[in-house]
Amino acid sequence: MEQKMELKPPAEARYREELEALAACDTGRRPLNWKLSPAAVRTFILGSREPLVWKDRQLVIRKKYFGNDALVERCIITLAGNRGLMLVGEPGTAKTMLSELLSAAISGTSMNTLQGTAGTTEDMIKYSWNYALLLAKGPVREALVPSPLYVGMEQGILTRFEEITRTPAEIQDSLISVLSDKVLHVPELGEEGLLFAKAGFNVIGTANTRDKGVNEMSSALKRRFNFETVMPVRDVSMEKQIILNEVEELARENQIAMEPDEDVAEILASTFHELREGVSSMGHRIDRPSAVMSTAEAVSVYYQTMLTAYYYADSRMNMDCLVQNLVGAVQKENKEDLEKLRGYFQTVIRDKGGKEGGLWSEYYEARKALR
Repeated sequence: MEQKMELKPPAEARYREELEALAACDTGRRPLNWKLSPAAVRTFILGSREPLVWKDRQLVIRKKYFGNDALVERCIITLAGNRGLMLVGEPGTAKTMLSELLSAAISGTSMNTLQGTAGTTEDMIKYSWNYALLLAKGPVREALVPSPLYVGMEQGILTRFEEITRTPAEIQDSLISVLSDKVLHVPELGEEGLLFAKAGFNVIGTANTRDKGVNEMSSALKRRFNFETVMPVRDVSMEKQIILNEVEELARENQIAMEPDEDVAEILASTFHELREGVSSMGHRIDRPSAVMSTAEAVSVYYQTMLTAYYYADSRMNMDCLVQNLVGAVQKENKEDLEKLRGYFQTVIRDKGGKEGGLWSEYYEARKALR
């Protein structure tokens, strides 16, 4: 029988062994219906210094989120309370990944998710009907099609609401009573139409601060959430480590038998950091592109280059290919950003190539892809 391969397994599948080990060794206090204690959730996301002894072997819990550890702790405590959690920040700052990790550790599933769009309707958020059953049996629970929000309340698990500010204001406001009273009313079911949320239910929302055309959340809805701002990575060495970790994970999931090149990851991390911050490590002022120079984009650029090397170049990373993929990331929104990238190469990369030599020189020579 042909083995089925998932392109992107959810967090609870990717880290099943770690979650099972943490649950078996967890002695901390757990909120009702949580799979792990807050302390164990923290360990799952931020990693462990000492290995767990589990099934007669030692297992080290890997660090999965590289950023503000205190922010992660605050997120966990928020979810243990009665207020929702709203993660805001620029695109590509791992808001979605953090919400997925939190849901997998707390509820055992990260798949109970709403994706906000301009076309999101109220029935997508609350419930809809199987109209064949509705016509045959009338408004009964069997004919009701629950939304992720309904499922979260019914089962006492977290509901993730991605890109909440992309939905129209009136759709956002339909969450207010649910978050306040933890009750969802289904008038069609009569006396049985009141759904009271079970312990463990809460909402994790995400919102990008740079996206155009978003709908501002009302003050009433904002008061139902604790807001946490997820900042871009400020440390080059940390950004390099994130790139390596994510690419290793992608390569393993897609059976790419190739080890990431740390030197290339360092060049890419430095490039994205300097373009994002507008200043180089050597003190050069840089015209920042309008494109989102996020760590997620850096991972994408590296992985695209890695795939090209694996399939076409005998697993050798090529600087020409890296620069070509970088161009694709930079000029997504504004063609004028390409000129800013040329200026960056003519100053910062030229000087680094002259000083460092090696791959930096190859990187500078690859600027012909910017023409």
